[in-house]
Order: sequence, then structure tokens, then C-alpha cells
Amino acid sequence: MSKVTINGNTPITGGTPAQQYDTSEHPFELRHEVKRLNTRLDQIADSLERAQIKDIIENYSSPKKRIITNFTAGMARGLGLTVGTFVVLGLLAFILSQFVNMPIVGQYIADLLGYIEDYKN
Repeated sequence: MSKVTINGNTPITGGTPAQQYDTSEHPFELRHEVKRLNTRLDQIADSLERAQIKDIIENYSSPKKRIITNFTAGMARGLGLTVGTFVVLGLLAFILSQFVNMPIVGQYIADLLGYIEDYKN
């Protein structure tokens, strides 16, 4: 249980958030202020619990968890970049193949495709 003294007046006692605070022996302003502060502290405790600060601290204090997390994130990024590059290059090849019938660009691409076919054989 903690005691708080305001301006040298009678100490105000408080306990855990589950307990009710005895404010009947104090002036109205102090009772109101204590209730407001207790409510605000309970809100802060709830928001910290919802933010899972404990899990974040445990993650960053444990090197093993940090290594596993970073390895998994790196693998996911690498896979995403590989698939994304494949899709973009595939679309680019498809779009360029549509220009084969154009006179200047089409001839250049046709020559390039001919060189590729000769190289394969």
C-alpha cells in the first residue's frame, strides 16, 4: 500500500487497482483528484498490457528469439523479391513480345530472339 501526501495534508492511501480507495475522509477536491489519477493509472496499465510491451522486451532481450525472427523475416523478403522479379520480368517479356510486329522495334527483337535460338541449338 502506498501513501501520498499532498501539500503536507493527511496522507492518501492507495493499493492495487483491484482495491477500492478509501477517500471518504478527505475533502471533495482531493477525493476527485485521487479517483481521476487512479482511473488514469488503470488506463495506462491496460494500454501497456494491450501493447504487449512484455513480449517485445522479452523478444529483444533474448538473442535466440531475435536471430530466429530476423532469419524468418529475411527468408520472407528474399522469397518475395524473387517472386516479384519473376512476375515483373514475365510481364515485360510478354509486353515486348507484342511489339514483334512493329517495324523497327519488332525487327530488333526478332533478331535478338533469333540469336537466342541459335545459341540454344
